[in-house]
Order: sequence, then structure tokens, then C-alpha cells
Amino acid sequence: MELTLGIPALLFPAISLTMLAYNARYLAIAALIRQLHKEYKETESPTVGLQVQKLRKRLTIIKNMQATAIFSFLLAVITMTLIYVELTFWANLVFGFSLFALMISLMLSLIEVQLSTKALEIQLKDMER
Repeated sequence: MELTLGIPALLFPAISLTMLAYNARYLAIAALIRQLHKEYKETESPTVGLQVQKLRKRLTIIKNMQATAIFSFLLAVITMTLIYVELTFWANLVFGFSLFALMISLMLSLIEVQLSTKALEIQLKDMER
């Protein structure tokens, strides 16, 4: 298969939408941390402190998701440049790395969703008592 300018360009909307979703997760968690911080200052509840620790881990994962997605985007742009200057071997290699970075970003997203779901399950169990 010949790599053309159109193939890496197909990643642009996918990565852009992925970045929007990641940013929405980040903003939601940031708002929750601010809320919990205020609650912790008022009550000094150990459970709130534990929630903040879990959110810190999720923030780290989201930061890494965003970084690998941006890296994938950058590599797709580099791929297009390499195709343009007719360095086909390097374009194929860099595009492979771009796809790999996007896969890592998506795997991190899956891990973050799993952590989020576990946190919600804990909250639901607490409400059932």
C-alpha cells in the first residue's frame, strides 16, 4: 500500500475529537478537585482526602493521554512533510509511530475510564448503606 498525503490527514479529525474528549475529562476532574478541596478545608474528612488521591492519579493518566495524542498528531504532520519531500521509507516509519502513539493514548483512556467507573461504584455502594 502506498502512503499518500490523505492517509495521515485522516488522523486529524480523529485526534482532534479525541483531544476534545480528553480536555472535557480534565475539566470535569479539575472542577471536582476544586469542590473536594473546599469540602476538605471545611471538614478535613479522610474520605475526601482519599478521593483527592484517586483523582490525582486520574489527572496524571489524562495528562499522559493528552501528551501521547499530541505526539501522535505531531508525527502525522511530520509524516505528511516526509511524503511531500518524497522520503517514503521515513514517512512510513514515522506514520507507524504516530499510530502507535494514538493506540497508547487510547489504552490510557481505557484505563482512566476503568478508574472512573470504580470510583463511581464506590460512591454508589456508600449511598446504598
